[in-house]
Amino acid sequence: MDNPIQTNRSGMLLGIFLAVGLIIGSWVLGAEIKETRLGDRYVTVKGLVERSVKSDLAIWPLSYKEAGDDLSSVYAKTEADKQAILQFLSQQGLKTPEIELGVVRVVDTQANEFGGTRAPHRYVVEQQITVRSPQVDQVSAAAQKTMQLLQKGIVLNSNPGQGLIYKFNGLNAIKPDMITEATRNARAAADRFASDSGSRVGSIRQANQGVFSILSADQGSNTGEAGESNFSADSSVMKTVRVVTSVEYYLDK
Repeated sequence: MDNPIQTNRSGMLLGIFLAVGLIIGSWVLGAEIKETRLGDRYVTVKGLVERSVKSDLAIWPLSYKEAGDDLSSVYAKTEADKQAILQFLSQQGLKTPEIELGVVRVVDTQANEFGGTRAPHRYVVEQQITVRSPQVDQVSAAAQKTMQLLQKGIVLNSNPGQGLIYKFNGLNAIKPDMITEATRNARAAADRFASDSGSRVGSIRQANQGVFSILSADQGSNTGEAGESNFSADSSVMKTVRVVTSVEYYLDK
């Protein structure tokens, strides 16, 4: 027969163990819930950095053509135009290695004639000279003096999308510093937000480097994303390089 005292003692010990287990379980569960809630507390901030840079490459295509009914005469006139253009470019301080001669293109307007209005001249001879130079100032100045060619009877074709453009190829050299500065600006914004909300900025939850944009200097700092302005970056010697980083920081009490 069981001893009633031992039975009561065993029941008390079991009750104590159960109580302690419930207390520990509740504490662990509460800590996990608290950690989860704290983990949900974060702020998303952006860091903007812009730098003004100067183009380091100018690309200037000069297309011209002559037309006539005698092919040899038209070709001779085209050659004379080419020499005049090369002389003009040389006078502007542009060097021979910076000048590329395109293939001469000859069109016989009567070769595939199937009726209709006949072209005023049978032969059209075209050629393009392309300037690729890091001397962007010289190229820009030369482009303002093409009237000198017009005075010699040389009419340059202005095909859409084939005008003078300026490129900036030094992006990789400035990327690291700009990313560092943008991240620093994002952290400063997070610190201000945390201070206003009575929190502290913790570790990074997630970060997005952002996309670098090269904009026309005329777009300035007041436009949104690239492409929202009518200004073309390729038409501007001075450009604005922009990057916007997005960083999420945990907030600690």
